[in-house]
Amino acid sequence: MRFSVFHETRYRYSAPVRLTPHVLRMTPRTDAGRLLAQSLEITPAPRLRREVSDLWGNRVTLVEFDGQTDDFRLVSRFEIETVQPQAPVSARMPRLPWPVEPGDSLGAYLEASGIEAPVRAFAADLAAEADGAAPRFLDLLNETLCRNTERQIRPEGMAHEAVLTLASRRGACRDLSLLFMAACRSLGIPARFASGYQAHAESPDEKRHLHAWPEVWLPGAGWRGYDPTHGRPVTDGHVALCAAPEQAATMPLEGGFYGDGVQSTLDYDVRISAR
Repeated sequence: MRFSVFHETRYRYSAPVRLTPHVLRMTPRTDAGRLLAQSLEITPAPRLRREVSDLWGNRVTLVEFDGQTDDFRLVSRFEIETVQPQAPVSARMPRLPWPVEPGDSLGAYLEASGIEAPVRAFAADLAAEADGAAPRFLDLLNETLCRNTERQIRPEGMAHEAVLTLASRRGACRDLSLLFMAACRSLGIPARFASGYQAHAESPDEKRHLHAWPEVWLPGAGWRGYDPTHGRPVTDGHVALCAAPEQAATMPLEGGFYGDGVQSTLDYDVRISAR
């Protein structure tokens, strides 16, 4: 599928501020597909700009600024050709739960401390319904979260705790992603948080937004994404900007400003065409 994305982010400040160094995660991951064109406009122009890869393989832009401004604007444009996942998911996998071995190379994606008992029980019930088969469990989890959760748009703020989303049965895409990840990790399935765009969104406000979904590591298939917001597997209709063990490392824009008593407002505009 061929994506064209325009994403403008604009912060306005009630008085001039000094911008801190920022981390920008607006470039598609190398495994998202074949990048055909890409640009990132930054106003005010940074005094320093570097392109690097982070610990999790995400493309990151680091910027630093001089002077003061009352307006901070980013305009990301890119065109990319995505591909379907290649390797089929085999049904011949160990039965759930999977053991977690000390020193596992995927240990960062298996961290399960802090997962509340209701989430563990929820995952265990679905695993039993799937007769311990990991592919069936993942499909059931995806479908159950979509069917039983009231989906919301919440432009700002971190994801809610998994146990809160499970109890309230409502949340934004990032909340569902965190709950999906917690359920998987409680059964020994490595999981990570992905942020990006979806081709055919069904947003309640009929606008386009950044999207989030979970990805899991499956033997013989590698990383595979699931979209509990829509109850579908992730295919070539998704473009990942970044993926990491926790949401905090996937924020598209990370930084702040210095200014006593200054108020900021955020506006954004996302336009996506896909064919």
